Amino acid sequence: MPPKSEKPSLLTRFSRFVKGRSSKSSSSGGRSQGVAETASTPAVYDSSTPSTAPLPLANNLTTSNVLGSVSKTSMQSSTNEHQRIEFLQPTASAPCLAPSASTPPGRDPIPQSLIHPTTTAASSEIAVSHDPQDQLPPSHLPQGPSLPIPAGIALFESAHDVKTGDFNINANHVSVFNEGGAQEHAQRVRLEMLPKHPPMSTKRNEYLPNSRQPDVDKLCERESSSADLVLCIHGPAGIGKSTLAGHLTDEFRESGRLAASIFLGVVPVEMSEPETIVKMIGHEIGCIHPRAIPKIVEAMDRCHGTPLENHIQMYILEPLRSLGHPQPFIVIMDALDEWRNHPTFLKALALFNSHSSVLKFVLTDRLNPCALHLPGVGELSIYTYALGPISNEVIKAYFHKHLATVPWVDGRKAHSADVEKLTELSCGLPVWASTVIALLSHQFSDSPPHEILADIVGSRRQVGGSDGLGELYRNGLMRLFPSPDAQSYFRRYMGAIIGLQEPLSVADFSKLTRLPNHLIHTTQFALSALQIRSPPPGSERMVHPATTLHHLSLLEYLQAQTTEASFLISTFNSHSVIGLTCVEQLSSLQPSSFDSNSRLRALQRYAVKYWPHHAFNGTPRSSDQWSQSEHCSALQMMSDTHKQWAGLFLRGFMPDEVDSMLEDAGEDDSMVSTLRKLAGRLGEAGGQHWGFQVACLEVAVRIDGGDAEAWSDLGRCYHTRGLQTGNLRMHEEAVVAFRQALNLSPEPHPSRGDSFHDVAGALGSCYRQNGDLDILNEAISCFRMTVTLSPTPHPDRASYLGSLATALSDLYYHDGDLTTLDEVISLLREVLAHYPTPHPLHLWSLDSLASALDNLYQHNGDIKALDEAVLLHRKALALRPPSNTDRPVSLTNLANVLGSLYQHNEDLDTLNEVISLEREALGLRPAPHPDRSLCLNNLANSLLDLYWHNKETGTTDECISLGRESLALCPSPHPHRYATLDILAEAYLSQFEQNGDVEVLDEAISLAREGPVLCPPGHIRWPYRVRRLVQLLKKRCEVTGDDRDCEEIKDWEVELGN
Repeated sequence: MPPKSEKPSLLTRFSRFVKGRSSKSSSSGGRSQGVAETASTPAVYDSSTPSTAPLPLANNLTTSNVLGSVSKTSMQSSTNEHQRIEFLQPTASAPCLAPSASTPPGRDPIPQSLIHPTTTAASSEIAVSHDPQDQLPPSHLPQGPSLPIPAGIALFESAHDVKTGDFNINANHVSVFNEGGAQEHAQRVRLEMLPKHPPMSTKRNEYLPNSRQPDVDKLCERESSSADLVLCIHGPAGIGKSTLAGHLTDEFRESGRLAASIFLGVVPVEMSEPETIVKMIGHEIGCIHPRAIPKIVEAMDRCHGTPLENHIQMYILEPLRSLGHPQPFIVIMDALDEWRNHPTFLKALALFNSHSSVLKFVLTDRLNPCALHLPGVGELSIYTYALGPISNEVIKAYFHKHLATVPWVDGRKAHSADVEKLTELSCGLPVWASTVIALLSHQFSDSPPHEILADIVGSRRQVGGSDGLGELYRNGLMRLFPSPDAQSYFRRYMGAIIGLQEPLSVADFSKLTRLPNHLIHTTQFALSALQIRSPPPGSERMVHPATTLHHLSLLEYLQAQTTEASFLISTFNSHSVIGLTCVEQLSSLQPSSFDSNSRLRALQRYAVKYWPHHAFNGTPRSSDQWSQSEHCSALQMMSDTHKQWAGLFLRGFMPDEVDSMLEDAGEDDSMVSTLRKLAGRLGEAGGQHWGFQVACLEVAVRIDGGDAEAWSDLGRCYHTRGLQTGNLRMHEEAVVAFRQALNLSPEPHPSRGDSFHDVAGALGSCYRQNGDLDILNEAISCFRMTVTLSPTPHPDRASYLGSLATALSDLYYHDGDLTTLDEVISLLREVLAHYPTPHPLHLWSLDSLASALDNLYQHNGDIKALDEAVLLHRKALALRPPSNTDRPVSLTNLANVLGSLYQHNEDLDTLNEVISLEREALGLRPAPHPDRSLCLNNLANSLLDLYWHNKETGTTDECISLGRESLALCPSPHPHRYATLDILAEAYLSQFEQNGDVEVLDEAISLAREGPVLCPPGHIRWPYRVRRLVQLLKKRCEVTGDDRDCEEIKDWEVELGN
């Protein structure tokens, strides 16, 4: 029999909860999503919803069984019981080794005029242009591919001179298109209202045939032969991921299977929320596949305010399903690591594992997301592919071809030895090779190309070394900016465009950064040697954010602490300068400007929107340092206009909220109060504007040192984001903010207990990420202080007791101390007494206490504790009738503890009840429910127990059928796959013992071979997996006498150390 698996967590995670205050100005976090939980996926709790409810505690109840390691996994209740459960790029002057993925997918020429509605990045609504001269050129708006729309269709009612792309439409003089095609064309107009991929250079660079052919062959083979939902290509910066993505884009477009292709490295901050990216993909799908537009428009009508999973289903999955293609469509998402919200997106994708016959994703990332242990990635059906360097032959061919195009002087050309040395230095890194050609080709200094080449070839640092690419950048920059003055201007310019959030004209950029126009033009020209992308068509005279034109490796080099001072960029200083200019712009606004954003000039609009962002990133958080900063005195100029600014600011994101916010504003509202209220409103969008929300709160806590409530709001903002993304830094920032709130709430402050609770919750989230036991112990100490400061009859005492119990349960799984478990049970009894029926958390209390009692039985065999756990779960099931969506939770929980009881008494009636409960739970989890595989495993596991009683062939047949279905739902490397493999191997072995069919035994061995692969050497389960395989091989060797089995057995036993 397999060894018994470790019990999953006793209680749900205390650290997921930070109690909110019931304040209208509090920041609001992400939406709560009811998602059933699994043994390996702890529940996630929305920490920002004000409530006195305690943290849900019951979770992950399992019972031992014949297979042991195949745990029967419980599920968690959903929110209907008030449990907060969240469910190679070319350089500008040198061709690249492969096409750029930054180029949007090509489409057939469109003969009719295209309409590109001007959109605001946040709301994606049609904007009304009252002064066309104040509008940015349309090429700077987030425009992706568009569909032909008849110019005669009436787009708006009562609109005036709506700017759409390159021309204006006066709605009062537009005729209505014929009725026959009106609906179709109206839908196309609606499609154009969605967020679009930012415009990028349409220049197609030369592709050297077969430069990545081995990789392409392997990837296409994997895509066609597997059911993986996601194929992730990962490798270091400059290895050629984007060019490979571009080549795959062409391949899938030619085969008619391309759904969308987006480059996340150029998506601006305000368009980076997951829902916005999903809508952008939906727009791409509609442009490539017009027959999908009706479904996309349907999504626009139905998805507002719904979870991310709904957006993915309605904007991507259903439109593609409606096309009825025999093969899955492919969505290519390049530069995933440059998208700050990618963890949230990946977590949501796990719910669509079973839809890989309709849709698949190809992602590129610098790091392997599975190795980062991001939340939910363990549940995702994903295959990772490590992209290696380009072959020396390809690099050498590239140099031979493009060195011939360099404008050599006096016949001093590159020789074969130079090509050999360059190839060696490149280490197969495409970005290094193309940068070399750019530096040799660019007319930027008095040095002739052969001197530049001699410097590069003379380098002893390979790209594969510690700083090979960095040295190339340094040499290039030294020639581009040789004097101290030129280097100073470079640092100011480059720092400014790194901080810049959207394109501006040179004149506006000059005002914003206080750089003279002629120096901007000079620096732009010099830096064009290091560009990997050209400016979008029509925007060549604009200044763009750095990520739009430059490779990420260059930007990282310029900001690395190891970079020499001549080229080290301080983004802090750049943000500070830009932030001060923004304040000056806001202070100079005329009263009439506050009536509408459309009255503002481009620079004024920029200042309204991004002032908090630059102030946050360009000022110290320390109150002493802030009081001495220029920003502190500059804000005095806004003392009379900050409310009007707030109205303009909010109008850019949530125009419908402006009036109600102004009504809510008091005459004496301070800047801090206004910023907190803005953050609260932005938080109501469910995280869609998180970057702006946190910026408002960061500025608020700087002014006058902030107050306890402002610091608490900031802590909740960070904590909520940490829960959504799994980012440890977010939780650490939350701890800092909550500690500051605690320091500002000394005894006998009435909120001191709440502050201790907030600190403890954030510490718990850090513990979840790093497993630091010292952090857990500190969290427990803070929870104890919370309980001490909240004696009976404090209304929140039960909530605090529950949080303490959850923290102690985590400690119990570290030390196994029975005293700790006894305290958990004692605390939960008190919690249950506080929540009698019909309190909405009564069920939660029952499940939590039952879970703890079951763990007590597992610890010391106390049958009374197990009997009480059974009784409590029966009560919970009785309170969840068939109509209750959480009934499967109670069915599974009760089946689990009854399974423990069966292991104790081997009573067949008990086992039959377990099977009956699990059949009902499975019936309530039809495909594609994410918990169906767990329910299948649970039932199959119990049927194996039943087989030992009845020895009936039908029992093993059903078990195999269930296991096969579960295996299809858990493709490698799904964390539940190994459990299913165990069940199937055991079932096949049982079937072999019945009929002696060697083919059945072969099948069991085939499944068992996958175990050591899923759990490689060093994994806690690896020895068991190997022993199981050896056991089956010995069985077959006895039957067949095959010497090959004997040799393999010896090899495995050597590895086991036997």
